[in-house]
Amino acid sequence: MVDGEDMWPQILDGYLEELRTDPDPAWDPRMVEVLDMIPNYYLQYYYHTDRKLAAQEKWPPSRAEEVIEIEADLLAQYAEPGRTEPPGDLMKRGGAYYSTLATQLLNAHYNDLGETHVINVRHGGMVPGWPEDWVLEMPCRVDRAGIHPLPAEPLPPVCSGLLAHVKAYELLTVEAAVRGDRDAAYQALLAHPLGPSADRVQAVLDDMLETNRSYLPQFWGAT
Repeated sequence: MVDGEDMWPQILDGYLEELRTDPDPAWDPRMVEVLDMIPNYYLQYYYHTDRKLAAQEKWPPSRAEEVIEIEADLLAQYAEPGRTEPPGDLMKRGGAYYSTLATQLLNAHYNDLGETHVINVRHGGMVPGWPEDWVLEMPCRVDRAGIHPLPAEPLPPVCSGLLAHVKAYELLTVEAAVRGDRDAAYQALLAHPLGPSADRVQAVLDDMLETNRSYLPQFWGAT
């Protein structure tokens, strides 16, 4: 909203025009038009899975390997006694502006500003249709007393189904980790939209647990 005027139609039209004139658009314009939303980058893994898998054919290096190298350089630069500015390579890491968001949030809380910020928080019934103890990323009022979720409309069915799938995976993963429950871990992999097919879940789980055995003692009993 700008001076009481809803700018969303203008923003969406401009974005759609960019997609239609881009020889290699990030999203199918028709999809964005029908959703009436601009998807988060990470949704490419769900909406353009084949494209993301094809990109792996260019590995190595993988994104993880790139990040390991970037972080090694960043830590070396942060250790420089005379440094007074963030390293330029921070922009390569991703999430470069999270620190700005974090300080704005702390400022709103400490100085009792009552500002609205988008935060991951237990929604407590502010979004109809979801269990009240679910943590959702949503608008909240932030003041000296704390963080207060604001009432929000639920997502449309085309989006809520995907969210429920991924949330089920997260809940089952937590249960598996806390209890060392292999069945819950199996269910988590089965529930995830990008997980392996049912006939491969057990093999993937066994390999993952064995590879990370030293970090996951709860799955191996007394051994």
